[in-house]
Amino acid sequence: MLVIPYGSPFFFGLAAYAVLPTVVQGVLGVLRSRWMLLVTLLASAVQLGMGGELLVAAGCVATHLAVILGFRRMPAIRGRTIASVLMVLAPIIAARVTGMSPSLTPFGFIGLSYITFRSLDVLLGLHDGTITELDLSSLLAYLLFFPTLSSGPIDRYKRFTADFRRPISRDAYVDLLDSAIPLLVQGLLYKFVVASLINEQLIAPLATRHDVPATIGYMYAYTAFLFFDFAGYSAMAVAASRVFGISTPVNFNRPFLARNIVDFWNRWHMSLSGWFRDHVYMRTVLAAKRGKWFSDRHLPSYFALLVSFGLMGVWHGFAWHFVVYGFYHAALQIGHSVFTRWNATARVWGTGPRWQVAGMIVTANAFAFGLLLFSGRLF
Repeated sequence: MLVIPYGSPFFFGLAAYAVLPTVVQGVLGVLRSRWMLLVTLLASAVQLGMGGELLVAAGCVATHLAVILGFRRMPAIRGRTIASVLMVLAPIIAARVTGMSPSLTPFGFIGLSYITFRSLDVLLGLHDGTITELDLSSLLAYLLFFPTLSSGPIDRYKRFTADFRRPISRDAYVDLLDSAIPLLVQGLLYKFVVASLINEQLIAPLATRHDVPATIGYMYAYTAFLFFDFAGYSAMAVAASRVFGISTPVNFNRPFLARNIVDFWNRWHMSLSGWFRDHVYMRTVLAAKRGKWFSDRHLPSYFALLVSFGLMGVWHGFAWHFVVYGFYHAALQIGHSVFTRWNATARVWGTGPRWQVAGMIVTANAFAFGLLLFSGRLF
């Protein structure tokens, strides 16, 4: 039976077995990290095992644990971090390139992706010195946290462990539970009502037509569907996290009110865009400046944008439409930077309310076209 995170009856049945005793313990004020770790390990094993992916996930996690724990004992020699990063990436690259397991479902691959993102967050935190304390139980809970295993958002180790290690009082838990309920309702409404209606009433009939009006309609319908579906299960994942005493950050912040493409990516899939900003973009900029790769002071940022969004595109797959989607967004970011500097003296684009609305419209349409590329319809 396929376990679709926040999408299949079996998943919600599985979650009920984990959630109900957790709520009882939280309301009584006796919820502790040992219970959360036990539930995380069991629920993750069942979720992945039902899809025939348990051995693949176990091998991936074992590799990551060996690399992370070994990194602290390894001498600080040149190339240590690069070699460790490559070893952490090896399982997910093998799964993507070779199809490591014929039973590896798309949701299983996404789960391995999120585990990899979290492992790299720990590894790079150790390299930077921002992570100084590491224990096996917290690390396992962080990598395999059941509510966000195959759906995100991508939490950070330091933030997660601060919640995981801290005993939560009854009053604090009840407050978290109260905040989880509206998120759960929002998620259910977004995914199972709005997204489902868009898919059935708009996307399905438009998918069979390939004229220009149908393609334009499909672009907007697909954008709306992807937002409500993605934001819906992200909200449910955040709600489930709070049931377990973990304040996982939200993943969306009214992205279609963004006034430019930079603002948009600060509002859309914020955990992923923030991860790439901190761990790829900033490091690439710093390396380019230190190595004096470019004579123009703006080129390190542009190059880093190409690397960051290019990798983000490839993460979705090696098909051309994913690669083009990634570089398209890098081009939008670079274009916005160039235009902003030019507009500082030309003053063609204003700052009043009408210009702000115009910026929202242009940004939303530019993003929608990007999702049309992402959908593969044009390819």
